[in-house]
Amino acid sequence: MPNFSINVFALVGAAVAKMALGALWYSPALFLKPWLRLTRTTEEQMKERMAQALAVDILGSFVMAFVLVQAIRYAGAVTVPHGMAVGFWTWLGFVAVSTIGTVTFERKPFKLFLLNNGYTLLSLLIMGAILAVWG
Repeated sequence: MPNFSINVFALVGAAVAKMALGALWYSPALFLKPWLRLTRTTEEQMKERMAQALAVDILGSFVMAFVLVQAIRYAGAVTVPHGMAVGFWTWLGFVAVSTIGTVTFERKPFKLFLLNNGYTLLSLLIMGAILAVWG
């Protein structure tokens, strides 16, 4: 397996970008109310587990950035469009395919799939752009 040098600041930047997007995406200004309704979660229930959820999300954001930069290096992507393309194909081939089961098997609303996957797709596009150019 090739050994790539990775810019730690790019990893941090990509992870922070994902977290910032999540804070905006799931804020009252955008999609918090539809997300609460679709998940049948109350604000109190959400707040009860916020610290634990944020800790897991921070760790997950760094893991996602680390794995994505590997894919970007393997693809030879060094421009914004190429980095975004790697992010898109990663989302389509792994995230969308593995999460569609929430609709088909778990009978969750398709709108919830779109809401959550919209965030993940946009995250991977932004992270791909950052990591291709700066990674």
